[in-house]
Amino acid sequence: MRKELYFGFSIMAAIVLGTIVLMPSPSEMTNGHLGLLMLSLVVVAIMMGFPTAFTLMGMGMIFAFFAYQAQGDGGAQAIQRTLDLMVQRTFAVMTNDVLVSIPLFVFMGYLVERANLIEKLFKSLHLSLARVPGALAVATLVTCAIFATATGIVGAVVTLMGLLALPSMLKGGYSVKLAAGAITAGGCLGILIPPSVMLIVYGATAGVSVVKLYAGAFFPGIMLAGLYIAYVIIVAKLKPELAPPLSEEERRVELSPVTKKLSHFGESALPAFLKAIKGHRAANMSLWELFKQFLVIIGPLIFFVVIMTAMHRAATAPVQDFAVAGMASDGGMISLESASEEDLPQADSIALPPGADSDPEEKPEAAPALAEVAAPEAAAPLEPLPTPTWYWIVLGIGIAIGLVFYYLLSMARLEIFKMLLGSFFPLATLILAVLGTIVFGLATPTEAAAIGALGGFLLAWAYKQLNMTVVKESVFLTAKTSAMVCWLFVGSSIFSAAFALLGGQELIEKWVLSLGLSKIEFLILSQVIIFLLGWPLEWTEIIVIFMPIFIPLLAHFQVDPLFFGLLVALNLQTAFLSPPVAMAAFYLKGVAPPHVTLNQIFAGMLPFMGIQIVAIVILYLVPEIGLWLPNFLYK
Repeated sequence: MRKELYFGFSIMAAIVLGTIVLMPSPSEMTNGHLGLLMLSLVVVAIMMGFPTAFTLMGMGMIFAFFAYQAQGDGGAQAIQRTLDLMVQRTFAVMTNDVLVSIPLFVFMGYLVERANLIEKLFKSLHLSLARVPGALAVATLVTCAIFATATGIVGAVVTLMGLLALPSMLKGGYSVKLAAGAITAGGCLGILIPPSVMLIVYGATAGVSVVKLYAGAFFPGIMLAGLYIAYVIIVAKLKPELAPPLSEEERRVELSPVTKKLSHFGESALPAFLKAIKGHRAANMSLWELFKQFLVIIGPLIFFVVIMTAMHRAATAPVQDFAVAGMASDGGMISLESASEEDLPQADSIALPPGADSDPEEKPEAAPALAEVAAPEAAAPLEPLPTPTWYWIVLGIGIAIGLVFYYLLSMARLEIFKMLLGSFFPLATLILAVLGTIVFGLATPTEAAAIGALGGFLLAWAYKQLNMTVVKESVFLTAKTSAMVCWLFVGSSIFSAAFALLGGQELIEKWVLSLGLSKIEFLILSQVIIFLLGWPLEWTEIIVIFMPIFIPLLAHFQVDPLFFGLLVALNLQTAFLSPPVAMAAFYLKGVAPPHVTLNQIFAGMLPFMGIQIVAIVILYLVPEIGLWLPNFLYK
């Protein structure tokens, strides 16, 4: 711990010395300089261990008092205005509807954690990936990504995977650094992959739609997880001593009694099932057992048919031409509700063809004639669109994958598939139900969070883990986490108000604008600052303290707040991995064997921090990774 303490005190000393050197003398100090001084003191106080929320609140109130005094208010009046500011900011935060989704998502995560799905998921994944180099580490990363998506709680993911995966990897001869890095990096995906609490906090701070943030963060999260997996596979391939392959004993799959009976008819699952239909009595198998096996075996085919049918209907659905249908509102035909009497055509003004009789008695016949012409056109059925080429490509790829799947589906793989059905697919269903309702606009994040909480209840009940003790613990932990987030918002709001009153924001804006930076230079500068802040601070402090400083500058540099939020979300992965305040390392150390040191955990996390930087660069070079889905869904 000495090195970590020295490192932390060195950072604090650097902040203090930098403040002393850069600050003008007290006689020349303005309110803006007081704001910067407040910012420095907050960072040092948080690093010393003071509670973040109350540090922000206390510093904000003290310096707000100084700001009001500088405006000419007396002592009593300045105190009164400071207290009024505190009450107003607290009320504004507590009435924010977005924050209601936080306790619901957290509650869902704790219920899912206690449903004991993760142990089954990890076991089934490492068996299914047994032939992949670094199978245990890859299975760990995949499990972390799925679990993180279901919970969004970094501490829970890292702690649980430290209990499940770390002993298995160490027993398998894995390097301590690689094992620790995979667990800590994979556990941090929860703050990026939706439903992420961090994205909710950023959305509320920056005024960006949480729905769009969820849609935008989906593919960057998958990309980052994919880069982690690729790194592990490459390391295991180049240096197998760091990640030895699984032994035959570890690859062996125990068959269930029903699968053993079915294996008498052959090793391949589908042909064995077809043979068992005739000889089930000889094998002492009931029709009900066969029917259940039929659903398991044929399930992927049914799912594929349903998905492709829905995709075909969506792709070939006729598109109505609203150019005619919408003429009443677009000017082709004048709406009777919106038009004045002068805009409406009069009977006397209807132009007749040359030579036509202008007798008024014949004019009413024109309306029926026009109706007879227009009616067939209005009633004409819409022709479906031709099937697009991409659909046939997807269909062909799907059929090829299906043929390979059923060709390789042995009895052992069938058993693994059943394990995945019992662990992966319930979580996948819950995640898709929550994220799908948000992304496709069927529900608000708060409503989707309520669905997720109900789904967590149902999962815990289905796996016989729902009891009063579990519910009580989940409610208590949810209240604790939600209170922390809400108080952080209150403290941040008071701090930001005091910072604005002192003119600190204006001073920083003038300094940044005076540099004459281009868009890319501003993005590099901001991301470097956030990366460095991730070393001494957690993501919560960075979001609530420093985002209100950066966000007003985005309009000047023409940076999309949504895109900036995605870059920040990727960057803030380092807040959990970078010493000395690397909470993921401390979570893992708390459950790791005694011989695993913090220095080994820190060393294992460094390559994954480099991968995070690579992911930020890729997202900047190819912004469509994050922007395509929200632009496609919310044009």
